Amino acid sequence: MRRADRLIKIVHFLRSRRRAVTAKHIAEEFQICTRTVYRDIQDLMNSGAPINGEAGVGYIIDKKYYLPPITFDADELEAIGLGISMVRQWTDEKFAEKANNAFEKIHAVLPANLQGELQQITTYSLPSQSTLPWTVNFSDLRECIRTHRKIRISYTDELKQNTARTLRPLALIFFSPLWLLASWCEKRNDFRNFRLDRIQTMKTCEETFGDEIDKNLSAYKANDARC
Repeated sequence: MRRADRLIKIVHFLRSRRRAVTAKHIAEEFQICTRTVYRDIQDLMNSGAPINGEAGVGYIIDKKYYLPPITFDADELEAIGLGISMVRQWTDEKFAEKANNAFEKIHAVLPANLQGELQQITTYSLPSQSTLPWTVNFSDLRECIRTHRKIRISYTDELKQNTARTLRPLALIFFSPLWLLASWCEKRNDFRNFRLDRIQTMKTCEETFGDEIDKNLSAYKANDARC
């Protein structure tokens, strides 16, 4: 791995951690010696990265700090292009606009020798007749997930029975051609998945919910892995 790439990855690694990370942990993650870690951290700090900590204690970075993408190889650009294309085709207009903005930002910072690669992406997504439409506001739902706000829905199940549910929305999962809403259902007092195309109405509640260890996304994933 090039040193420039490693420095970027160290920044992203620190941003993904809630607590201070020791040099030993960083060294193990990137398969380098601790002396190299100390040198890399110092160089990052000298370049303006807001890293706090010291040798023997650990390091933590201000989560508001971002590094712009410096370079991508052709396959990475292909993967990014596919992801942006899928967002355009399988979400809503508001989120598609965000995908377009991301594409423009990436285009703006690419070096000249990679500009052509971005224009020649050959892996992409197209609209599909199998897409199942939904009436719920996709972006509003994403915002409820982000802000931990409960929602109230009316839902029609596979037996055509209608129920009202109060949910803690946890994640949106694309299971082509379906979108599923992963939630903690207060009616069932358990995790449940709801198809977006079967949600008849959705109301955002004033009540928010905390990150309870047995009802959060991590617990949902653990429960799903056991099934």
